[in-house]
This record gives sequence, C-alpha cells and structure tokens, in this order.
Amino acid sequence: MAQSLSNFTDLLRSAERSAVHLEMRDVYAVPDEDERFAAWRQGRRFDPVDRDSWWRPWLDLVQEVTAKGVRMRRARIVSEPPSEYIRYEHSFTFTNIAAGEEIRWLPRRSASGLALPGNDFWLFDGRLVQFNVFDGEGRWVHTDHTDDQATADLCSDSFEAVWERAVPHDTYTV
Repeated sequence: MAQSLSNFTDLLRSAERSAVHLEMRDVYAVPDEDERFAAWRQGRRFDPVDRDSWWRPWLDLVQEVTAKGVRMRRARIVSEPPSEYIRYEHSFTFTNIAAGEEIRWLPRRSASGLALPGNDFWLFDGRLVQFNVFDGEGRWVHTDHTDDQATADLCSDSFEAVWERAVPHDTYTV
C-alpha cells in the first residue's frame, strides 16, 4: 500500500487495547515486479521454520504491538471460489498468526445480511477509524481517518458481526 508506513506504524503503536482490520476486496493490486507474488505463482511457499524469510517489517510490528497486550484481529470477506490474490494471501496467513494476529475468513455469500462500510478499514481502540480507499483495480488511492464515534461504532458493529460468522484461519480452506 502506498500510504506512509511510518504514519500507520505510529497509529498501530498508539493502540492500547485493540486493532481490528476488515478486508472486503478479492484483489489488491500487486505490482508486476513483486518478487514474492511471482515466486508464489511459481510454487514457492513460506517455510514455517524460516521466520527470517517472512514479511518484514510488518510481522515485527505485529509482535511488538501484541506483546504489549493489544488484541489484533483481521477478518477477510472473500468470494468463492477465491481469486488468485486471496489464495496467495491465504498461503502465508500463518505468518500473521504466528506474529500474534487472529484471522478469520467469511465467504461473501455469508455476509449478505450484514451492514458493512463501503471501504476496508482499521479500527483502533474502538474510537479511531482508518478507511483504506482503493480503485477498481485494487490500487490504493488514499486513506481517510475519522474519530466520529458514530462511524467508529458502525465499524465496530460491522466487524463484530463479520467476526462472529467468519471461519478461523486454521479451519478455512481455499
């Protein structure tokens, strides 16, 4: 994502109790030159034993934040059969879990009765929302922030409804 990683890192580090992330897209733009995606397409998978090869610095940040007691949860609403990108994400999600995130998957057909915001979001401590806005090709366009409590409550309620219906990563197959 093209947003400033340092700004997001500061936001995540400022969380005291919780950070939840709702992802609702089937495709996020991956540059053609992305070596990890290209390697995955050729059959390479992350080695559960070789932690140094995992996605850094993200996983270090997750470990840092969860070590101070912040509960990090991510829910992904996905179409089935899944897109190539979702299969790619699923293949390395065990690394996020090993770093301290909790992750669940919700088949899109199971989300039909839920009221959801129009964009992916992060919600920090139930009070600050970061919306990530993407174009139709899955390229990050911009980030919006709000501390409007009604919006934060909507996002919290939406996330919890998804979380309740979603399948834990260790039992969800693609």
